[in-house]
Amino acid sequence: MASIGANTTHKVAKKPTTQKKSNGILKSGTSSKIKGSKASSAAGKSRGSAPKLIPSEFNHATSLNDFLSLPTNQQKDKIINELLPHMLGERATFHEGISKPHTASTTTSRGQAAADIAIIMKNLSPIIVLKEYGILTEIEKILLPLGIGAVFGNGVGLGVHPGGGMRKIASTASLASMDSDNAAAAASSEGGIKSSTMSIASSVGTDSKRGKTTPANAREGALLFLRACCELGMKSIEPYVVPLLAAALDECGSSSSSVREAAGDACSAIVSLANPLAVPMLIVPVLFEALNSPEWRVKSIALERLVQVASLAPSQTSSLLPQIIPTVTSQIWDTKPQVTKAANAALLAVCHTNDNPDVKPAIPAVVKAISKPSDTYKAVEELMATTFVSTVDASTLSILCPILSRGLKEKNAVRKRACCVVIENMSRLVDSPNAVAPFGPLLVPELKKVVENVQFEDIRDVALSALQALTRALGHSDIESAMAAVMAAEAERAAEEQRRIEEALEDERKREEESRKKEEEERMVFREAMEAQRLLDKMALEEEAAAKEKAMLKKEQQKKSTKSAGGKCQGCGLKKCKKTCLFYSGK
Repeated sequence: MASIGANTTHKVAKKPTTQKKSNGILKSGTSSKIKGSKASSAAGKSRGSAPKLIPSEFNHATSLNDFLSLPTNQQKDKIINELLPHMLGERATFHEGISKPHTASTTTSRGQAAADIAIIMKNLSPIIVLKEYGILTEIEKILLPLGIGAVFGNGVGLGVHPGGGMRKIASTASLASMDSDNAAAAASSEGGIKSSTMSIASSVGTDSKRGKTTPANAREGALLFLRACCELGMKSIEPYVVPLLAAALDECGSSSSSVREAAGDACSAIVSLANPLAVPMLIVPVLFEALNSPEWRVKSIALERLVQVASLAPSQTSSLLPQIIPTVTSQIWDTKPQVTKAANAALLAVCHTNDNPDVKPAIPAVVKAISKPSDTYKAVEELMATTFVSTVDASTLSILCPILSRGLKEKNAVRKRACCVVIENMSRLVDSPNAVAPFGPLLVPELKKVVENVQFEDIRDVALSALQALTRALGHSDIESAMAAVMAAEAERAAEEQRRIEEALEDERKREEESRKKEEEERMVFREAMEAQRLLDKMALEEEAAAKEKAMLKKEQQKKSTKSAGGKCQGCGLKKCKKTCLFYSGK
């Protein structure tokens, strides 16, 4: 029989364990540890369409009619003191009745409250709900606590528009023109909305690094309300909502994921609601300014919205291609791959808005060459195979000229010749000198270098022919006058840039001077305060020394006197000494 000792080992066969299917819900106290490329790829994907905003109280016609039958003051009280706080993340303790426990504010509850207010606004009027009840003022306080000029972190001298950031864009459709302050004053004078619905100084759930002091729940609720307003499809709401696109884009860089999702959905809804005529003056300038934000998520969302603009307003986008293409091209070289991918998609989308049938087949190759300079000659070959029949306008030139300018700078002479052929064919169909004038500085100097420096005579002849055709397209009689005009334009542009730099430096100097004066005043006030404190401390020490000296004198007098402080004799303890007391005076 085998004996079992201390050194005996046993091997037990383990049963194969079957992996349970996960239902996607994690228990409290557990963490999800997902490895591999699938998790990372899933994290980078968009979450798809936004969840629907369904009202909770007014989802039936009966409840809505009951509310509309109430007096005006009761309607206002319910919106301001009940629905608005719920939307901004402050739920009443007994909102669902005394029998049910208090529930915390969630994204779903805030979305339901936002949908309720939107339904009421649709049945009453946007002016009544937004202006008279002060809802718009509260939204502006939450999303724009420092004003629209502080959006995207662009101060004076920064951003696409030097000297003001969002301030120059705000002049087109400013929030001040809505008279929101007067509406807020009227609402507060009538005993309506409180001076501050949310605790603005609260630091819980804020983006303090981005200068955001309002709670994240309040900002999410405000963004959900903007989206709910846009989804109503009312054109009368457009003047109040579209100017807040900049604030919604800025919130796409929030540290809270729920705020980022709400901001992205709000941006998409605002762009969908906007009139195509607002694209050149408001939508696209705001998107350009967002591309200067330090947050990469803001840039990515702005580029996605540019794709949306291209699909909703193709004609307006096509006319803006000379401004859009250089701005979007600069984002292709961003360090974040998400921004690079979005920039490529945006560039392809905006270029497809061009309605020139001759260039359309070559647009994918041209866009690829913009993002990948090594494919420049492939794009030029595509253009060489193109027969230009339609009129070439500014939007078409904005697509072709950057690639042709880059091709003229290559070392291969054959490739330079191909670019010259395309330029000559293109220049013969330019509709007006104003269309090609912005691109003259790109092509004329490079063509002149080819004419003067290339050693092959046939290539120089082709370049000279292209230069002459481009000169005629620019509206000049000879090459020298074209070069003079180009140089004059370059000098004027350089002078304008110099003026801009000088103005920015002057503004910076003024700010530094104001800061220095303020610092000197603060130092002077500090010195005066310290001197006053020193004198007070000196007086206190002198008073304390005098009090101590007085106390010492009193003690000395008491030592020399036969009577104590209470008037009793220090020998016998009586007020009137006995004859047997040493200090008896006989009186």
